Amino acid sequence: MTQPKSYKSGYAAIIGKPNVGKSTLLNRLVSVKIAATSKSPQTTRNKITGVCHFDEGQVILLDTPGVHKATSKFNKIMVKASFKTYDDVDVIVFVMDARQKFCEEDQYVLETLQKCKVEKILALNKIDLVPKAELLPLIEEMSGLGEFTDIVPISALKDDGMDVLVKSLLKRMPEGPQYFPDGSYTDCPESFLIGEIIREKAFRLTRYEVPYSLAVMVESLVERENGMTVIKATIIVEKDSQKKIVIGKSGGMLKEIGSSARREFERRLNCKVFLSLFVKVKANWRESDYCLKEFGYGHDSY
Repeated sequence: MTQPKSYKSGYAAIIGKPNVGKSTLLNRLVSVKIAATSKSPQTTRNKITGVCHFDEGQVILLDTPGVHKATSKFNKIMVKASFKTYDDVDVIVFVMDARQKFCEEDQYVLETLQKCKVEKILALNKIDLVPKAELLPLIEEMSGLGEFTDIVPISALKDDGMDVLVKSLLKRMPEGPQYFPDGSYTDCPESFLIGEIIREKAFRLTRYEVPYSLAVMVESLVERENGMTVIKATIIVEKDSQKKIVIGKSGGMLKEIGSSARREFERRLNCKVFLSLFVKVKANWRESDYCLKEFGYGHDSY
């Protein structure tokens, strides 16, 4: 890509309470699926980097876990990961669910940003589910707070308002170099992204019965000479009852999780994939410093 005379590049953190569509927004802007998405709150557990390439510049997005009043050790680690991005970016994209209006949880997230001096863009998400008559009063209310330099109504799922949000982001980026080469969309290791996809499939298929207690470890990722990629991964849960749910009757649920993940891997990697899944119980792993570190939480590496 030949850079224009005035090329902009910088970092933007996507911040908001759980389940407002932050990961869907990241995937939409990057145009490649990087972050796991589901209807379960707190699907995102790590800071995830997504790189957006435009003619005018490059925006590096940081998708973050949902900010909330955490009580468990695991949730505190997730929220801390979000807080750490506040001073490392050029712009904050504050995402709100337009259906839920400005609620107490949004107020809490905004309060955590009080000391953050960078500009804040408000992305009012899920406008496809809100009557226009209700949207204008909400925009006026949020404008009256005086916290945001721009308010952009969007639907990340329906790809509505994305062009306006991109212009707003680029406008606030400093002039700088191209940090990531063309064709690069994340700095996350492939094994991390594979684990995210398996976890997403398990979240969606087990619905609200297991997700909060579920983690995934990718044990190995091998490309064979015949072109096939062999992946071995372990799904970790906290109780024997959860293990039974993930495995399902006659192994049916685990087979469905594996088949769904494998199909996405084959589309992503453009090759045949053999996926081997196991399920292991680690009691109370979300409160164990050792397990949290082993499973990739509580430190900056993946």
